[in-house]
Amino acid sequence: MQFGILGETRAWHGDGDEVPLGGPARRALLALLLVRPGEVVSTDRLADEIDPAGALSAHSLQSQVSRLRTALGAGAAIERAGAGYRIVVDPDAVDTSRFERLAGEGRAALADGDAGRAVVLLREALELWRGPALADLPESETARAAAVRLEERRLGALEDRIEAGLRLGEHRAVVPELRELVGRHPLRERLAGLLMRALFAEGGQAEALVVFEETRRHLADELGADPSAELTALHRELLSTDPTPSPAAPPAQLTSFVGRADEVTEVAETLRVARLVTLLGPGGVGKTRLSVEVAGVGGTPDQVCFVELAPLRDGAGLPHALLGALGLRENGLQMDGGAKAPVDRLIAALSDQVLLLVLDNCEHLVDEVARLAARLLAACPRLRVLATSREPLGIIGEHLFPVRPLDEDAAVRLFTERAGAVRHGFTADPEVVRRICAALDDLPLAIELAAARSRTLDIDDLAGRLDDLLAVGARGNRTADERHRTLRSVVAWSWDLLSEPEQRAARRFTVFAGGATARSALRVCGTDGETLEALADKSLLEVAGGRYRMLETIRAYGAERLDAAGERESVRRAHAQRLLELLRTADPHLRRAEQLEWLPVVAAEHGDLLAALRWAVEEPAVETAFELLAAAFNYLWIRGASASVAPLAIALLASVGEAAPDGLGEEYATCVLLAGVASATGEAGGQVWQRHRATAGKALAAAWPGDRSGRYPVVLLLWMMRNAGGPDPQSAFALVSSQRDCPEPWARAAAHYVSGFGHLGRRDPAAAEDAFGQALAEFRSLGDRWGIALALDTLAGVAGARGDRTRALALTDEALVLTERLGALEDSADLLVNRGDHLAGDDPAGARDAYANAVALARRAGSSTYLAAALRGLGDIALEDGDLAEAERLYSEALERNDPHWIKSLGPRVRTLIGLGRVATARSRHTEAREYYRQAVEVADTVGAHAPEVLRMLGLSEKAVESVLEAVAADR
Repeated sequence: MQFGILGETRAWHGDGDEVPLGGPARRALLALLLVRPGEVVSTDRLADEIDPAGALSAHSLQSQVSRLRTALGAGAAIERAGAGYRIVVDPDAVDTSRFERLAGEGRAALADGDAGRAVVLLREALELWRGPALADLPESETARAAAVRLEERRLGALEDRIEAGLRLGEHRAVVPELRELVGRHPLRERLAGLLMRALFAEGGQAEALVVFEETRRHLADELGADPSAELTALHRELLSTDPTPSPAAPPAQLTSFVGRADEVTEVAETLRVARLVTLLGPGGVGKTRLSVEVAGVGGTPDQVCFVELAPLRDGAGLPHALLGALGLRENGLQMDGGAKAPVDRLIAALSDQVLLLVLDNCEHLVDEVARLAARLLAACPRLRVLATSREPLGIIGEHLFPVRPLDEDAAVRLFTERAGAVRHGFTADPEVVRRICAALDDLPLAIELAAARSRTLDIDDLAGRLDDLLAVGARGNRTADERHRTLRSVVAWSWDLLSEPEQRAARRFTVFAGGATARSALRVCGTDGETLEALADKSLLEVAGGRYRMLETIRAYGAERLDAAGERESVRRAHAQRLLELLRTADPHLRRAEQLEWLPVVAAEHGDLLAALRWAVEEPAVETAFELLAAAFNYLWIRGASASVAPLAIALLASVGEAAPDGLGEEYATCVLLAGVASATGEAGGQVWQRHRATAGKALAAAWPGDRSGRYPVVLLLWMMRNAGGPDPQSAFALVSSQRDCPEPWARAAAHYVSGFGHLGRRDPAAAEDAFGQALAEFRSLGDRWGIALALDTLAGVAGARGDRTRALALTDEALVLTERLGALEDSADLLVNRGDHLAGDDPAGARDAYANAVALARRAGSSTYLAAALRGLGDIALEDGDLAEAERLYSEALERNDPHWIKSLGPRVRTLIGLGRVATARSRHTEAREYYRQAVEVADTVGAHAPEVLRMLGLSEKAVESVLEAVAADR
């Protein structure tokens, strides 16, 4: 017999016929007994809850029990137990028990990544509901408590079923249901999040954002609470995506792909339904090559990002490596201290991208890769990951695909093709080739190494040598460990056959983390071009895109040989010196018109820069470490990769104490500035910045006395920006502005730019415009796009202040084009805020659009500074529209996100405080308004000019300035 209390109380015989239970009293009695089958319910409770009016006597209750027993017959036993009754049935015969079991199994299947099975189980569970649970007991306390619990479980099962459907791509089908559910449960954040994801997947980003806003307002109005961290993070994800990322393409392949066509198809098909696939196998079995071929199936280059993890020494650099491969910046051109941590930046960038992320060679970082992959897959619904590793990542949802040696025919074909490439007209007895391949366990790398030897060895001689080396004839199936030993033996054999100059070059090449140009390889390895070509001919090196690289299996063996030769320290030093030479050559070009051509040149060496820096810090080679950081500063700043070296800068400063090393004052200051980048995301960076800032400032001033040049002019301007909100901003301002007659042209341009603000503070806009114009002319002569954009923006501000909005907009739009070319989302957001400010007086709708676009860009870039400025702009629009509540909310959020220690934050902070003061005044909160105005004047005073001039510089009308000053004066 089956029982149902998910709706009206019902019972059915085994053949499906319904049992006539009788009147409401009997149905209520049965329902109370079925809430917890097998548990005793006292007669008093049964009587009270069946008839709360108290009309049901003990005799009447006994009579109802007797009649219910008769109706159920042998289908269930209602037993007297002590002072009550219980029903004895199989728990699974009751629909509530079946529902909870199926719902639990469905949730478990969803957690395991089996969305298809989860949907089946959850649908079956939800179909058991015929109406409100325990509908025959509307007045019962026991029933109410049980019904609330069951309804919560039902909603949870609905959410699980919808989430499983989303994972299966059923976005459009679930939107109507989700809209109805969100309408009935406006405070249920998981439902809101699911609706946001479904809408976004169908291209309805704006609708998804409206759902978040409505949910936020419901939570605030009804609970006085903010959205959860999870819903807020989802909101950020939907807004956070770079418009034009440039992901790294899979490495170019110079040889044909032999065999494994079926495996390529199978892996590609698996990736269509699974979001994480790991190609598993020993070194040399062909995992990387298979991943490259899979990445090229049915996709375009911008849908694949290939990340080589072998060069990474530890997991700390993993997020930075992914950011670099995705072509994303870690911070703004102005080194915004409010930027996101690297993992958050990744989530923001990938949240709505359809992307296959290939993570190659994960085995030495398997724990870190597993954690990061799990987080990215959970937060980014359109992301798929293809990993190659010698061991599984071991996370939920991972599909393992063992990569096995080639089949016999493919192995023979591979050997024949590779041998034919090095020996024209190569022919051989297929049986002999097959014997060679079998001896090599049909491992592709081992076959390629052996085939390369056919250039100088007869095929029979080659077969005999391999038989002697490996002590085998033909082999059957062997374990991964045995195949690894075979591969190592073949690598060692190939190595031993190299000449001494070839061995020396090969072992020295292993210090390169990301490959090398021919010029770098020649310098560091102390070799010649012929030797490099010989190593490529013998498959010890590969050549692609103008760079030599070494397979990780060979590199690991070669590194052992480097240690055995006692050359590691000297070659590491030569490697670091080569990097330093390249960076010093590139640095001036990165401040000129050719910066876009030189950026990729230096970016190609990023992995080697980190490797050289790590060696220099750990050795320690202090002078080399400081010089590398300083020479790399401009590149790191433009590329937005400063955070990747911040931990090394912190470690270097810890090793030298708080005094600048002799002769390295400017390099020391640069190191302190880079360490300060970490202050936004880590306590250590902030402590280092506070400890070293004063000494570094003196060292930088000594390096740039004004009548002669230091080496790294970009550090000057960034130093001023980083110190603007500190205890002594005037010293940094004076240091830069004193370079107007400096022989270094970039420093002169920066000095004129900074001097313009001094003229504005003295209420001399004509002189300010001249200074900004001179800065623009000098930056244009150099061709530095960011410097040009900086000067254009300030000139636009001057034009806007005098009412020339047409010129202001034209200059701002020209600057926007330049920052977009540099991929500087943060600076583009800043310019959009300024554009909104220029439009606000005449075109409020256009201003609102500019601010909204700035909000989206700032969120994608993770910039608190520019997000605060954009929110302030939207607050101004709301205030002008008379929406005081919305204006106050926007201003408050802007103030919360504003970084008081960053120069770009000072103006927005003043305007936000004044906006809050205006809202308070409009609401007759005059004491509060005066306090906001007092804070605004206090912040304005920190700029170093008189507050009235600063307020006017920010575009406030004379009336607004007067009202602020009057309120502050009254307060005093």
